[in-house]
Amino acid sequence: MKNIIVTIIGFLVLCSCENKDKRKENIVKAIALDTLSKTVAGTANLNEKPVKDIETVNMIREQLLVLLKSDLPSLKKEERFFFYDAFDLNNDKKEEYFVGFSNSYFCGSGGCSGFILNNNVSLINKFSVTDFPILIAPTSTENFSDLLMKSGGLYHLVKLKSGKYPSNPSIEEKWNGEVPKESTKVLDIYEQKMEKYSF
Repeated sequence: MKNIIVTIIGFLVLCSCENKDKRKENIVKAIALDTLSKTVAGTANLNEKPVKDIETVNMIREQLLVLLKSDLPSLKKEERFFFYDAFDLNNDKKEEYFVGFSNSYFCGSGGCSGFILNNNVSLINKFSVTDFPILIAPTSTENFSDLLMKSGGLYHLVKLKSGKYPSNPSIEEKWNGEVPKESTKVLDIYEQKMEKYSF
């Protein structure tokens, strides 16, 4: 009798597991079919950006109009675009923003200009003569991540000094050796083909 009860319980558990797996499979199948049908019908919006991104782009755009006020009259329409990337530099659970450019107005033989902005888009500092991407180093100074910024084909270690990063990485300490594998890339505009935004 005991063996029969154990066998029945085992059979019920096995059936419930199979039903659970089938339910999961059916849900995944339903989602895939729904996405596929919307794509075929042209009703799926695959390029939809999260609301946060749109708000961030607008905040950065407004700040650039202030920071570049004196440059605006000299900028051609096709030069008025930027790239941005986010990274929490000081582990406060709020991302700072790296803003970069890639046109002849902001770039020269030594590299390009850009900005690092706080989470509220206030200016941390401006930088120049930098090739992208910028790497986040595994070390930190003054509770902010150190940066590896490439200038003239060489990486330079850029550390926060009195609340600001130096604006010209080419005069900072050269990085010797291999780039740390754990370094995060920001403003990887060429490899990632990042989206550009007008301002």
